[in-house]
Amino acid sequence: MPVLLSVNNLEVVYNHAVLVLKGLSLEVPAGEIVALLGTNGAGKSTALKAISGLLPLEDGAVTDGDIRYQDRSVRGWLPHRLARAGLVQVLEGRRIFEDLTVEENLAVPLYARKGRGPDGPEGLEAEAVYAYFPRLKERRRQTAGYLSGGEQQMLAIGRALVAGPRLLLLDEPSLGLSPLLVEEIFGILRKINRQEAVTMLLVEQNAAMALEIASRGYIMEGGKVVLDGPSEVLLRDRDVQEFYLGVRSGHAAGSYRDVKHYKRRKRWLS
Repeated sequence: MPVLLSVNNLEVVYNHAVLVLKGLSLEVPAGEIVALLGTNGAGKSTALKAISGLLPLEDGAVTDGDIRYQDRSVRGWLPHRLARAGLVQVLEGRRIFEDLTVEENLAVPLYARKGRGPDGPEGLEAEAVYAYFPRLKERRRQTAGYLSGGEQQMLAIGRALVAGPRLLLLDEPSLGLSPLLVEEIFGILRKINRQEAVTMLLVEQNAAMALEIASRGYIMEGGKVVLDGPSEVLLRDRDVQEFYLGVRSGHAAGSYRDVKHYKRRKRWLS
């Protein structure tokens, strides 16, 4: 499978002083779902914003490394140019237009499709989005700010699909949702990946759910990847089970790195 996105030794600094990403590298093969996991503060959301060109809006900057999308460097590209090339992000917290209706929210991304060549991604029409999210069709004329949290998340994803993504970046789609809604939305994401051939890079705290739908996962700590591999391998890894899946071995650890340090120390003492 060809690589759609590759991030190579990426460094990111905020406010010209705080180093957040410290040599991050990862690959996202075309047509697959890849999970990016880690604790709060590991740099996951920063990685997505670096890829989608949103860092300058938060006084952040890529200071080293490269981002390659569709086999060309896109480091420094503005967000609207990336969106027109089919690289679209669903931000954490949904970020819908609360004063617009559902229909109007879904019309906004049509501007991202203007100016694309014949080979550009087409994007879904509103009716196709409603087929994936029937509840949005029921509320199509409702003001988006009055939707439930789950419906707002569906709208945020649907709006991104209208923009025509080849690569969809998803930042914490399960945040604040009930387990039943999380299961429903992740099932729809898997269906979209298979039926629409949309590649996805998924940042998620719910590691078990993310690895269930992803083909591969990367685990971040301290601004860099500390472990990666096929999802089925990560799900069997004892350290991943202990720290991310809630399977404890009897000692407390503050991070994945702490787990590894504990095991190294234990082997040295024995």
